[in-house]
This record gives sequence, C-alpha cells and structure tokens, in this order.
Amino acid sequence: MVIIVTKLVHCLHLSRRYGQYTMNQEVTKVTERPPFDRSGSQDSLDELSMEAYWTELENIKKSHENRQDDQEVVVVKEPDEGELEEEWLKEAGLSNLFGETAGDPQESMVFLSTLTRTQAAAVQKRVETVSQTLRKKNKQYQVPDVRDIFAQQTGSKEKEAPDGTESQSVGTDENKYRGKDDQASHLGVGGKELTPLVPEEAPASETDINLEVSFAEQAVSQKESSREKIQRSRGDDATLLTYRVPKDKTGTTRIGDLAPQDMKKVCHLALIELTALYDVLGIELKQQKAVKIKTRDSGLFCVPLTVLLEQDQKKVPGTRIPLIFQKLISRIEEGGLETEGLLRIPGVAVRIKNLCQELEAKFYEGTFNWESVKQHDAASLLKLFIRELPQPLLSVEYLKAFQAVQNLPTRKQQLQALNLLVILLPDANRDTLKALLEFLQRVVDNKEKNKMTVMNVAMVMAPNLFMYHTLGLKSGEQREFVMAAGIANIMHLLIRYQKLLWTIPKFIVNQVRKQNTENQRKDKKAMKKLLKKMAYDREKYEKQDKSANDADVPQGVIRVQAPHLSKVSMAIQLTEELKASDVLARFLSQESGVAQTLKNGEVFLYEIGGNIGERCLDDNTYMKDLYQLNPNAEWVIKSKPS
Repeated sequence: MVIIVTKLVHCLHLSRRYGQYTMNQEVTKVTERPPFDRSGSQDSLDELSMEAYWTELENIKKSHENRQDDQEVVVVKEPDEGELEEEWLKEAGLSNLFGETAGDPQESMVFLSTLTRTQAAAVQKRVETVSQTLRKKNKQYQVPDVRDIFAQQTGSKEKEAPDGTESQSVGTDENKYRGKDDQASHLGVGGKELTPLVPEEAPASETDINLEVSFAEQAVSQKESSREKIQRSRGDDATLLTYRVPKDKTGTTRIGDLAPQDMKKVCHLALIELTALYDVLGIELKQQKAVKIKTRDSGLFCVPLTVLLEQDQKKVPGTRIPLIFQKLISRIEEGGLETEGLLRIPGVAVRIKNLCQELEAKFYEGTFNWESVKQHDAASLLKLFIRELPQPLLSVEYLKAFQAVQNLPTRKQQLQALNLLVILLPDANRDTLKALLEFLQRVVDNKEKNKMTVMNVAMVMAPNLFMYHTLGLKSGEQREFVMAAGIANIMHLLIRYQKLLWTIPKFIVNQVRKQNTENQRKDKKAMKKLLKKMAYDREKYEKQDKSANDADVPQGVIRVQAPHLSKVSMAIQLTEELKASDVLARFLSQESGVAQTLKNGEVFLYEIGGNIGERCLDDNTYMKDLYQLNPNAEWVIKSKPS
C-alpha cells in the first residue's frame, strides 16, 4: 500500500506557525514539494490529525507563557566518554564486572550464563568500552574479558534448560509467528523515512506477537532471511497487520504479577534486550542523565511524582497514582466522554492559571469547588500536570529511547521496543502512564460521538508526553515534521496496544527462572560444603532435602493452600484442561457470604518458590503445563498486595 500525502506542504506550513516553541527550531528554508496525487488511497496523516498536533503546540506555548515564572528547569548532563556504558552496566545489574567491586564476579557469571547471543554481544560491547576508558584514565580496576564467559554458553544454547524453559534458538518456532511481513509502507521527508499511522477504519488481520523468543534474536533471523521479502513488501498492505498477546498455556505474566526480587531481574534483562535489539537494527540507544536540582517538595504542579505519592499516601495509604491526576480524570468523565473535541479543545488560559493557584491552596484541604471546573478546563489541567512534571512521565533516562522507536523498521519491532521500555520505567511513572492510557482508550471508545479517534487523541497527547521542554532538538522544519508524525505514531501504539505493552515477555520470565535455578544450585553446593566442614551427616541432610521437595502428595496432584479462606487447603488432581480459574472456583464454592465479592477478583492463585520467587497466575493458566515447568512450586490463594 502506497501512502500518498497531499497535505505535506500544508503540514510544513503549519510547522512554521506552531513548531518553533517546542522544538527550539533554527528555521531553514524548505523547498516545497509538489502535492501528490491521492487517487485510490487513504491518507494516514490526514489534515485534521496533523492540524490537531500543531494546534496543541500553539496551546502549549500559550500555557507556557502564562506560567513561565513557575517552571523548573532540569539540566540534562551529557555523559563523558565511557560514562554512559558504565551507567548502563550498573542499571543492567553488572556493576561488579568493573571498578572496585570487580573482585568477585560469580553472581554476574550466573546472570551472564542465561543470556542469548545478542544479549551477550550487547554486554560485551559495553564492557569493552568501559575497559578501554578505564585504561585511558589509568585506573587499575579489573575488567574481565566476558568473551570467555560467553564462549562457555554457546554449546548449550540450543538445548532445553533443566527447569523446562525453552531455548533461545530462533530457527524453529519463529516461523509460525512470523506470518506476513509487517514492514510498514514509508513516507520520505527530507531524505528520512517515516512509518505512518495505520488508517483508522482499515480492515486488519490479527496475529500473535512472539513473546517466547528474544526480540533481538528475531530481528537477526528476519534480517538474514527476509531482505528480499521486505523489498517486495513495500507498497503492499502490510501496515494493516495488527498484533495481539498470544495465548500461553503456562500463563501470561503481566507487570505487577512478580515478586520485587524477580521484577528487578526482569528490568536488568529488559535493558540488555532493548540494547541488543537496537544494536541489531543499527539504532543508537543513548540514555540521558538528569542532574539533580532542587524541586518543589510540596504542592501539585511541578512536583516530582515520588513526592506527590508520598504526600498522597499519607491521606490514602497504598495509592499508586497521584490523587490530583485521578481527580482530574474523574472530573473529565463526569462531564461525559461523548463531548465533541474532548482533549482537543483547550480551556481558557487565564482561567486555567487561576484554577492551578486555587488547587494548590485548597486541594489537600478538601475545600476546592470541583463544580466550578468545566470539562475542557479539567482536560487542559490534566495535560498541564503531565507537561509540568519536573522530569517527563516517560523519564529523562528513556525519553530519547521512546522517541527512537519511530526509527525501527517494522511495527512489530516498534511494539517490542515499547514493551521493553514500559518495563524499564520507574514504578510511579509506569503506573501513572497506565492510568492515562486506560483513560485515553475510554475516550477513543466514544469516538462516534466525540469525534476523537485514536489518531486524533494521539496527535493531541503526543506533544504533552514527548516534547519535554528541556530536551528540544534544534532542527529544520522537515525534521520537525518527521518527529511530529513519528511521536504521534508512538503515542498511537501506546494507546492501542497497552494490554500487550504491560505483558512481560515469556522469554524474559524463562531467563529469570534459569537464573533462580542456577543460584539455587550454587547455594545448595555451598550449603553441602559447609555441612561437610562442620561434620554433619551429609546423607541425613540429603534425605531431609528430598522429603521437603517431594512432600506427601501423590503424583499428578497438587496441594493448594488458602490461609485466608474457610477451606484452607485442598488436594487437586491435575488434568490437561484444569485452569487456575477452576482451582479458584473450587475454593470459592466452599465460601458463603464473601464468595461473590471474591469472585470479582479480590483473590488470585499464586505460584510460589521453585524456580520463581512469586507469580500471580492469570485465569487461563493450564495448571499441568505450569506444574511441569516448575514442579517444586507451592500453590497459594491470596489477595494481591496493594
């Protein structure tokens, strides 16, 4: 499918009117291209959508001028040579490969032994850069050559791991997920190619996105086998392909389902995987680093998310999303989501400024009159809150990585990168972003009446999330148009695919299982050595160890504990069709008054121990398949921590 854009010149004209504030442009004269013939095509970047983007920038400019005195400025530090890679290794959990802690890299060696080929290459590249930098600075820290560590793993990558997790080899199961090539049609602007938005009403075919194989390994496989197909696919209807979360018999793992210690490992692996994916595709991944400055330690606007949540948790213990953010969304919804132009039509600037001052004074006292806030004013306040966070909602560290998603060649790879970036966000940022995207989806659900399609909402919201005032780029108008369409496309994907983006890929969960298994094996060896030294009966220890693992449960039966229910324990026979929801139903059928409440999602079945710390199971988890993956786990019914 060829994307034909008759509005390019018009949009560049709008860029002249609206673009200079946010992008800090150096205006350069652009040679206008003749309009294209649009016969027989749908225009993805339609005039209305793009005009909404530039109009939003104009509104942001006016708002900024009204509140300029209140703005805090965050200085973004350009890292020195090697500093970026050093910081990257720390965030990836590999700081003991260099520096003063490099003496005992055993823990890192266990971690490294579970990496895929592309992940290992990404780590190796950063370690070598740090090593060279330290030598230049005459620092005599030990930096081991990780090539030796990775070389030991190449022989075992093709085999199934002892804990039942799949290999990261991409030559087999990969093909069943690939389906049509999803290479997007491209729009060229100033020598730069841009992936356009999918037409709103275009028919789409759905396919599962492969979460079982490393994304970077998939990219390598695709590069090796699909070059000709990619060339042929330009101009076809590949942009109509959409993705969904695949069904997994061992259960889909979502952010929030894992214990903190395992989630930390997930974040380390997600950073390495994201870097490996960008490396394979030739995209530069540079993290920014914000210099710590003094910010407001109370109030509502221009206050760090963590500070806001500390304030709010004193009033509502356990809250994970700022109360003012929740209240603004609630106020917008009270006015009805069918309002035409919702989010696009701004409130009155002077009134918004006065409302901000009044909210600062009265919100926590509970004396603010919410009836005085018009719906469009509440929408403007919500966008203002997002823009005036001292650090962007998408974080200083990863904002540029989010922006770089537009440079990835296929929609599948864009979604894979966004999935990893969402995992990497700090908890407060991720939870607030989730609440925002869920709200935006509810707005889109009413598009027949409010005229706010997913593309229109994306165009309006993109500048508020991505055009962070201290991270503007100096560039010409053509680059600005590319950036505008690119970040609007990313915003579109965030809204449309939020369910997929909050899923932890199975291959990463499997790597965590492998790490836990290896660490347990190492700990067990250490314990046996200790017992031998202390002259304990080794045979007695092994018998105790064996009995603890086997328990007195017949083969093919699991014992499920439910300490907070009236039926505290039950032996359940495993069958091919038994799901987590069936186990819950058996326990809840024993309850009386509280049964109906519990069925509404207050308690869940957990997999605890074995090769995982703790994991909340989704209803469609097949218990026999999961038992085979983690036979030493315990099974407990309990509520999710707040």
